[in-house]
Amino acid sequence: MPENQHEDPFEDRFAAALRNTGHSFRSDDPAALVGRGEVRGRRKQLLRRAAVLGGMTGVALVGVGATLLLPSGAHDPRRTSAAAGPAATASPSAAGPSPAAAFTGDDILRSLKELLPRGTFTEEQAQGTDSLMPPHAHVVFDDGKGAAALGLSVDRTDPGGEQAAQWTTCPDKAVVAYDDCTSVTRPDGSRLMVLRGYEYPDRRVDTKWWNAELVTPDGVHVTLSEWNAPAQKDAPVSRPQPPLSVEQLEDVVTAEVWKRVAAAMPRSPEPSVTGEASPEGRPSGAIAKTLTGLLPDNLKVTGRSGPGADYAYLVVDDGKGGSLVQINVQPGMSDLAGELFKDAEKLPDGRLVVTRESPGEKGGKDVVMWTADTLRPDGLRVVISAFNTPDQNEDATRDTPALTLAQLREIALSSEWDAGV
Repeated sequence: MPENQHEDPFEDRFAAALRNTGHSFRSDDPAALVGRGEVRGRRKQLLRRAAVLGGMTGVALVGVGATLLLPSGAHDPRRTSAAAGPAATASPSAAGPSPAAAFTGDDILRSLKELLPRGTFTEEQAQGTDSLMPPHAHVVFDDGKGAAALGLSVDRTDPGGEQAAQWTTCPDKAVVAYDDCTSVTRPDGSRLMVLRGYEYPDRRVDTKWWNAELVTPDGVHVTLSEWNAPAQKDAPVSRPQPPLSVEQLEDVVTAEVWKRVAAAMPRSPEPSVTGEASPEGRPSGAIAKTLTGLLPDNLKVTGRSGPGADYAYLVVDDGKGGSLVQINVQPGMSDLAGELFKDAEKLPDGRLVVTRESPGEKGGKDVVMWTADTLRPDGLRVVISAFNTPDQNEDATRDTPALTLAQLREIALSSEWDAGV
């Protein structure tokens, strides 16, 4: 599941924890690992699943393609006082010149619980502002209608950057399956997205995942998630819907207390505010442009993804119907060589190549996915897949993808990617 990141202090802090956990991770299912790695960019922004939701096991999953989002709760409109937090925490803005007093994990939990409707709480976990990981809280909440996992995380980001835009923009349903999504600019200039979707894109289990993402003009990023089960994965569905309504999700994620939490976080070097390039210096949207230039002449582009620094998709048509094509260009992926490329063809220049045919990853009837996966000696991974449908969530609309495996291989091995596009 694709992954593109603008430079983000949150990810800088989290990276160290991931390295320590992720380097020791071994997958017993390389095919699943391949699938996770292929759809990174857009889906990563939505699936910032909380590593803490399942303890450190969840962190290991983050290292192989899931991401970080820490579930959360909702606001009771009957309450009139916002969560207080520590008494010394008085800074009204995350952009203040000096950090506010630290929030402990207990402070974060108390603040979240005061914003939730009446109910019972179990499996409480939280981290304050004195850690490498961003402050977060997780609870299992029961309002009398069934236990539900809830969690929240707070971090900082460049409010004008590409990643902030993706967090707060409803995704294309060709990439992410969901029931409903709204994206608005609030009167204070904050951007808010609320998405009601599913934990499993193929709906093999009816676990619902509802997610709210807020980015303020000062760069405070608040993520709030809830499920209709007591755990994100591997737990029976306990209620028809998650407990919090869209309005309650909005109320919790926009509470003023989270700005004070962000103000108390350790300062990192300020990220670039241009929003026009990835950390590797790739201009936003360059991947799609380069991919378009490498397509065979007989293909017409009928749809495409928005700006992205290391992931893109196109819908192409050769006269026989639409075909989804998606690509990731990911530096620093040498550590995947043993998992994904152990049986790969090795070219004279050291590049590794694997091609495969597999079922579609989202459960559409008769959907097939053809993939060419490559790894350069410098760790640059280019992986491209084509489908026999313009939308993975729907059934196949043609017998085969519009690109052959040989064509996919040629595109993935193109020297255009080595030039940093």
